[in-house]
Amino acid sequence: MGVSSSSLLDESKSNYIKGRTEAELKNFSPHYRRQYSVAYFSQLQEEVEQHRTGHTHLLKQRAPPEDAEILYEESVLYFDDSRKWKERYVVVRANYSLECHDSNESFTKKVPPRHKIQPTGGSALVSAEQYTAMVDKAFPDPNGVKEESAPPPIVVMPGQFPIYLQLPYHRDAYFSFPQEDQQSTFISILTDCIRHQNHDFLKRTTCDVQAFLKAIQSYRQEKGHYESWDMLIGGDVQVLANLVMEELLPSLQTELLPRLKGKKTERKRVWFATVEAAYALVQDQLREGLTALREECAASAKQQEALIRSDMDQIISSRVFLEGKLQAMVSDPALKFCSEHVQPYLTSILEELMGPVSAGFQEARLVCEGRMDGLCRDFQENREGLKQALGQLRRASLRECYRHVDVLREQLHELRNRFKFSNTERLVQSAQIDMQQMMENAAYTFELLLQTALKDGQAKPGSVMEKAKLRVLKQYDYDSSTVRKKIFQEALVDITLPAFMRSLAPSCKLELQKFDQYIFADYTNFIQVENVYENILLKILAAEVSKVVKEAASLKKHNLFVDSTDLYSVSQASLSERGTP
Repeated sequence: MGVSSSSLLDESKSNYIKGRTEAELKNFSPHYRRQYSVAYFSQLQEEVEQHRTGHTHLLKQRAPPEDAEILYEESVLYFDDSRKWKERYVVVRANYSLECHDSNESFTKKVPPRHKIQPTGGSALVSAEQYTAMVDKAFPDPNGVKEESAPPPIVVMPGQFPIYLQLPYHRDAYFSFPQEDQQSTFISILTDCIRHQNHDFLKRTTCDVQAFLKAIQSYRQEKGHYESWDMLIGGDVQVLANLVMEELLPSLQTELLPRLKGKKTERKRVWFATVEAAYALVQDQLREGLTALREECAASAKQQEALIRSDMDQIISSRVFLEGKLQAMVSDPALKFCSEHVQPYLTSILEELMGPVSAGFQEARLVCEGRMDGLCRDFQENREGLKQALGQLRRASLRECYRHVDVLREQLHELRNRFKFSNTERLVQSAQIDMQQMMENAAYTFELLLQTALKDGQAKPGSVMEKAKLRVLKQYDYDSSTVRKKIFQEALVDITLPAFMRSLAPSCKLELQKFDQYIFADYTNFIQVENVYENILLKILAAEVSKVVKEAASLKKHNLFVDSTDLYSVSQASLSERGTP
């Protein structure tokens, strides 16, 4: 919501929030400690066995840019803390952070930004009506009285082309533009920031992030929450703060909302300022506590490294033995649930997913092909212009491509009832990130092919560019199939696994403690019965999901491939050959 210095948090209430936060961190810590040791063992096992196999991609991927690299910079009208419109120099960096500087001059002189906006969990809107409706929905008005006259606008926009950035637990941000194309460019980069800030941290494969994700899952299940969680976004401090706020908000609403006075607009302002102040308190306290917990676990794991390396085979054997014992208990009820409540619906869910996701990737292919055609046509004799145009290719707008996937937000609505799945936002945004990466890979591969073929100055630019384009498109088709199959498999598991686990929990979870006896005492830090149990369920479900996706590929649905060996060999053909690649 808007900016306000007023808040209902006095010292007593602030201390209460700190106490609740401290208690939540204390309860979460044992889960993190357990999962850190398991994740550390898995990391060392992969290092020793060196059998990590990812999906093979043909398109080349550029090394990630430095965090400080600039993706966007422009003078923009921004609604400041003073509740006045000020021209600010907005900079978006490669880590998708958003900075507001006083001016281009202050930015050039490396003066720290006046504001840093964290768009995690945000919604970027251009409609005042949609934004107002979203704000109203976020305000739990205890009076419930509809105002007789229309309330004044939250912010009076000075131009025709506004952008409202609505943020959870934070003051909202407002921007205004004189022209529609400027608005369109900024909202495109802003939604990129939201997507990447939501998911990039949690996709890391580092030990601490993997341990954190499993710990959050375990902690929420302990509270009875098996469903996919839509506030699993941002960094570890943000995620845990979101969890604390979820627990804290009901009590704050009960105690503080009745004390709000004045018109609804003012009540909203004070309430959202209070929520923001509470969130800041929670984050400040968690930041210090999580850092200490992470360092403690890293030091403890390091001390156990020698034992892990010397006894790795025995630890793995112990885990395999435990898995066999658990399999005997879990297999029959798990397979029964899968056959009755999951398998019959997988094909129909996959059909719902395949159309929009495949349409988005196909649209991105058309954009890529059109841009490459333009380069082949316009820059055959202009090497310097070609270099600049290649940079524009990888930054081509994909907004229309993303819209194909956006429809899944409504299209998958029925899953809310059957599988209690409501986190379509994660599915949509992850697919859009993959789409963006594919476009960047295609542009980079095209660039590399041209550099190699044209470096001696002998080849005909027109012929080389056309052949490079055709090879990139074939490689794109293969990679698109690979990436989409991965999207579909992960989505089907994400949608159905929570209901699967929730159903088996009453009969299986209480039995798990009996299996601790099968773990040798020295290895209890590296093998968790619950992890092994969940991996068994995941394997059973993943096998069913894999069958359905392979069947779709065998039928060539949406240009999915089963075996790409022939395509791979074609992709290696030389651009200097006479045949078309």
